[in-house]
Amino acid sequence: MADAGPQALCAREPRVPAERLVAEMVPPPRFDSVRFDTYEPDPAQPSQPEAIAVLSGFAAGLGGAHASGSGKRRWFARKPAAPTGPRGVYLDGGYGVGKTHLLASLWHATPAEPALKAFGTFVELTNLVGALGFQQTVQTLGGHRLLCIDEFELDDPGDTVLVSSLLSRLVEQGVALAATSNTLPGKLGEGRFAAADFLREIQGLSAHFRPLRIDGQDYRHRGLPEAPAPFSDEQVTKAAYATAGASLDDFPGLLEHLARVHPSRYGALTDGLSAVCLTGVCAVPDQSTALRLVVLADRLYDREIPVLASGVPFDRLFGDEMLNGGYRKKYFRAISRLTALARDAKPLVSQ
Repeated sequence: MADAGPQALCAREPRVPAERLVAEMVPPPRFDSVRFDTYEPDPAQPSQPEAIAVLSGFAAGLGGAHASGSGKRRWFARKPAAPTGPRGVYLDGGYGVGKTHLLASLWHATPAEPALKAFGTFVELTNLVGALGFQQTVQTLGGHRLLCIDEFELDDPGDTVLVSSLLSRLVEQGVALAATSNTLPGKLGEGRFAAADFLREIQGLSAHFRPLRIDGQDYRHRGLPEAPAPFSDEQVTKAAYATAGASLDDFPGLLEHLARVHPSRYGALTDGLSAVCLTGVCAVPDQSTALRLVVLADRLYDREIPVLASGVPFDRLFGDEMLNGGYRKKYFRAISRLTALARDAKPLVSQ
């Protein structure tokens, strides 16, 4: 048995300073070691090795001085002229072709210190704006060489306009951009969001992106992975007490707690945990709660924290109305990621 009892996520109320939010905008632990040479292109898809070559060249071109004349902001210098030609790439490909792997590889390959590069999901970027404010975010990221945005979300017009405005300001200051995106609600069954549609949605930013097509097999048509059968409350509780660094929470109570914690702090909520144990998992009652759970699932997946649960299987978390609605792709992603983490947690029961 572990020397101390399990912690509780519900007892945590992290206070995350703004500088930590910015410092944590790096590829998640799952993508710490990925590089262009660890990407295994499909020999039948010539666009995949071509993408590696183009992105490698793009990264190399970002070396040297920042557009303002140095790697640091010159607060009293004349505002630099907007760069000509595309200063961004959009990775255009279906689910499962390795877009995030390539995006993280681009971040690693760009010859600049980590403090001058940022990597995050669209949600993390909007959370940063919420925490810092628009102008402070522009000032904070304006001296960067590169900003990588994974899963650029186009299902919320307000957030799309907000981030597009932010990126326009950053491009004016010479920041290079790289992005992947999700699909729009009406095209969710296709598994791929065409570059032409992406560029239309971001409107004034379109001239700054070079679409880079990455072909490959689309795994979405295979449907959701089968979620492991849940364990009993007793098994989950026993495993939580036997696992050093584990947390133990009642699922409905955790959902209530997430409403009191800003999503930008969900990563800090999981600091130091070796596993998350949940009892009484049930269907999520409403969309606001569901979207918060999606963010937590992303943070747990990024940090590779196993999730052991009792109650309903993870593929029954979201009702039919949610899975057929505008945020369908987010819920599919959450189910897929929680299912993977549930598989990782199975050995905890046998300890």
